[in-house]
Amino acid sequence: MDAIVLAGGFATRLWPITRNRPKMFLPIGETTVIDRIFRELEEDDRIDDVYVSTNEEFEDVFAKHLEESPFEKPQLSVEEAREEDEKFGVVGALGELVEREGIDSDTLVIAGDNLISFSLSEFIDSFQNNGATTIAAYDVGNLERATQYGVIDVEDDRVVAFEEKPDEPPSTLVSIACYAFPANAIGLFETYLSGENNPDEPGWFIQWLLERSPVYAYSFEDAWFDIGTPDAYLDTVEWYLDGGTLVHPDATVENSDLGQNVHIMEGAEVIDSSLERAVVFPNARIEDCRIYSSIVDENTELEEVNLSEAQIGAHTSLAQQQQSPPAEWVWEQNRDSE
Repeated sequence: MDAIVLAGGFATRLWPITRNRPKMFLPIGETTVIDRIFRELEEDDRIDDVYVSTNEEFEDVFAKHLEESPFEKPQLSVEEAREEDEKFGVVGALGELVEREGIDSDTLVIAGDNLISFSLSEFIDSFQNNGATTIAAYDVGNLERATQYGVIDVEDDRVVAFEEKPDEPPSTLVSIACYAFPANAIGLFETYLSGENNPDEPGWFIQWLLERSPVYAYSFEDAWFDIGTPDAYLDTVEWYLDGGTLVHPDATVENSDLGQNVHIMEGAEVIDSSLERAVVFPNARIEDCRIYSSIVDENTELEEVNLSEAQIGAHTSLAQQQQSPPAEWVWEQNRDSE
């Protein structure tokens, strides 16, 4: 059995934090979302090869990350896209990868930016017991949120209806970006893409596949986070820290009040400041500041600023008093430092 980890997005909604790094490398505690996935796939003997599907823009970043990682299974498979408008769509990229790598076996497909609380090995167990396409399903709890996903209806764990991003969802049970396909379904990507079918979200393929072969749902509870926005990233960190703080041993915190869910990384300095629900990247310096629900990127210097729901790009220098900027404020990277 093979695995495909989807890591080709440009994460423009997280800019400037993800301008020069894939969002899959955003830290969640002492690791990253994609490394959590790699670790589980590495430990499952049923998984042979792990293909990391990314774009040309982040090819070198991923290559360096994999070279320095302890994992042996992951290998890059690069799509020819350097900007958002050049992307094939997720299904299109999957079809290209399947053809490019000659994949013809059972295959697990999972998004590299989703934090999930269930065991991938248990998910694979369910897939093998079903003997058919299996998708992970989560109850998002309200109908408005369900409109953003593929909504499913199940009977005895078998999917009997699937609708991608409906305006009026019939339920709150949605498909998340974790799928297991038998070899015969993998072979249908080419057929699907050769017709006039949507090459974007995988849900469109599932909706099409449902008319041709059985599909089962693996429902789970606990946690699921799709890290696509700054707020979603901070929500994920909050879940991981569970109200606590994480301060690297080589960080400096002096005369400061660290509230709930604060992560301060290596080399960062926080002096005479108050932080809550915040992530501070390596070698940032924060002095006499009030920071709430914000992300401060590496090598940034902040002095006497009050920030709420802000994303501060790397190498930025702010030394002026600001009063609670609105949520849409995003401090761009200081290009003079590049």
